[in-house]
Amino acid sequence: MAQQREAPAYQEYAASMMARTAYRVMSLEARGLLYSLRLECWVNGSVPADPRTLARVLGYPPEQIEAALPEVLPLLRITDDVIRCPELDDYRDHLDERRQRQSDGGRAGAAKTNGARSIGTSGKPSGKPRLARGSLVKPSSVQPSQTQDGMEGAAMNDGWLSDYERASRGS
Repeated sequence: MAQQREAPAYQEYAASMMARTAYRVMSLEARGLLYSLRLECWVNGSVPADPRTLARVLGYPPEQIEAALPEVLPLLRITDDVIRCPELDDYRDHLDERRQRQSDGGRAGAAKTNGARSIGTSGKPSGKPRLARGSLVKPSSVQPSQTQDGMEGAAMNDGWLSDYERASRGS
């Protein structure tokens, strides 16, 4: 059964972020705010654009958020009173598309496999038989000897027993 969970992480290359001028000229506080916002955006999709509300969400004094936010905004996007990270949105879309392609491929493969096993025009399965899951132990095709089982064995023993009793009696 497929799980429709969100991706737990995003991949990021340090060199890609370090190469950006906007990142290189940021203060230490702004860099920390940027990464806090990116993590929040990954988990929640967006964060509030209002600096006071954002400060409450992040757990920092509003003055610190208001001071660092202008340095961070060139790498983010404000839409409908929320801040989003376009880079992470694109990456999430990429993962969703890949998951969909894998799902479609799995369905196509299953259809091909199941179609190969469908009944053909001759009334017999047209595909190769597949092993059923279960025991790998197969029953033996060797039949037991007719002289060792059932009534024949008992009759043989009766003859031997009669001979033994006659010999024991001395007759």
